[in-house]
Amino acid sequence: MKKAYRIKRNEEFQRIFNAGKSFANRELVIYYIKKNHQTHFRVGLSVGKKIGNAVMRNQIKRYLREAFISLEDKINPDLDIIIIARNPTINMDYHQIKRSLSHLLHKENLFIHEKR
Repeated sequence: MKKAYRIKRNEEFQRIFNAGKSFANRELVIYYIKKNHQTHFRVGLSVGKKIGNAVMRNQIKRYLREAFISLEDKINPDLDIIIIARNPTINMDYHQIKRSLSHLLHKENLFIHEKR
């Protein structure tokens, strides 16, 4: 995922947490905010220290980034999205994480072809 498509600054995270909408399943929590006139969605990832060691946390973040890359053409470009991984992600592989992410995005109608 290109660096321009990532949310890194704490101020941006806080703005999305405070003004955005959230929803979750057992594995992931998603916060998002609609941002008009944006050419591509942006993503921020958060995996807390309670989830495994550094190697495990980095692996989960790699899986999430790769899942976003594979779903890139389906996701609405007017969004800033933050993903927070929960404890069950420790035991998940890439395909399970991608399925969980797709389920959440579909449930909240964040894909392009779906009506809002």
